[in-house]
Amino acid sequence: MQIGFIGLGKMGANMVRRLVRNGHDVAIWNRSREKTDEVAKEGAKPTYTVKELVDSLTSPKRVWVMVPSGDATEAMIDELIPLLTKGDTIIDGGNSNFHDTIRRHEKLAGHGIHFIDAGTSGGVWGLENGYCMMVGGDAAPVKALEPIFITLAPKDGFMHCGGSGAGHYVKMVHNGIEYGMMQSYAEGFEILAKSRYKLDLAKVSDLWMQGSVVRSWLLELAARAFRAEGSDLKGIKGWVADSGEGRWTVQEAIDLDVPAPLITLSLLTRFRSRQDDSYSAKVLAALRNQFGGHSVKSE
Repeated sequence: MQIGFIGLGKMGANMVRRLVRNGHDVAIWNRSREKTDEVAKEGAKPTYTVKELVDSLTSPKRVWVMVPSGDATEAMIDELIPLLTKGDTIIDGGNSNFHDTIRRHEKLAGHGIHFIDAGTSGGVWGLENGYCMMVGGDAAPVKALEPIFITLAPKDGFMHCGGSGAGHYVKMVHNGIEYGMMQSYAEGFEILAKSRYKLDLAKVSDLWMQGSVVRSWLLELAARAFRAEGSDLKGIKGWVADSGEGRWTVQEAIDLDVPAPLITLSLLTRFRSRQDDSYSAKVLAALRNQFGGHSVKSE
């Protein structure tokens, strides 16, 4: 199947490679010409403007957008609108907020352009293992793109989740769950690292992968990290970013009156990791000093 692909970052480039290796006709564009040329060496068709990419496609045209969520995605969609015609399709494979997705679907429908949201999970390992595809949008354009989704996904790894926004919604909650799982592993391994036993945490991770109820791909990655960095992770600073989807999951839980303490605390722990010196902890220390004369540590 022919498709245009915009955005050749860590995931985007490997998604193109997987499509090309399975016989799809993929035209590519990236803001960096060097990245376009690099991926083109593996069989994709290079283009050097968005217009050139769109012009290279036959109707009905299908363009996959894989750029950062928010302003970058909005700008790219706005650039594509005048280049496409009725019956063409834009697929947003990034981590967009589902509210934005619904709004964009309505906007593009006014131009006769289909809009599909494709929540994509698999990271840098998706090239070989496949990507979990959580897809939302109208049934007909999703059905037309099934050859693409089936190629990108492992067996049983593609699902049409529902109407516009459903794919990004399912991906959002997926990432919220991921926050909680990662936090649980992090806390457990910290207890092991601080224990009286000099444990090889890579070997513990490998052990838990053998029939344990806590085995998972994240645990495999933990073992890999411990082998690379050592059990003390001495070369890594405990500063943790958040991509936004954890925040959106917590906000959705609030909007739906759903108690989600683990996901919420996992997000807040990431905020705390980015503080060199917690102001709230200073207030606590000051209050303990005031009411009980407890000692405080000076800067």
